Amino acid sequence: MTPKEACLNLLGLSRRARKQIAGEGLALAAIRNQSAKLVFIASDAGPTTVKKFHDKAQSYDVPVIDTFTKAELNAATGNPRTVIAITDRGFARKMVAIMTN
Repeated sequence: MTPKEACLNLLGLSRRARKQIAGEGLALAAIRNQSAKLVFIASDAGPTTVKKFHDKAQSYDVPVIDTFTKAELNAATGNPRTVIAITDRGFARKMVAIMTN
């Protein structure tokens, strides 16, 4: 299993565990109230969305993973979303560890 596949599997698991927030508005609010521990941004998202979330995540010190497309995020979670915030520290730590190896 590749690191991308492992991370997408964890993304699906976090959805079933209700440890993620999907959608731009809700994810932005989660970053602001510091409940987001990791943010996924689709690699094919619009440039305005990408800049807004990268800037906001950087200012609140939230890691960002932007290597997956909208289709990959949709397949993993069952939600057609561009931005997903992970709210569980354990899931976030494991996903970051997988993607940085």
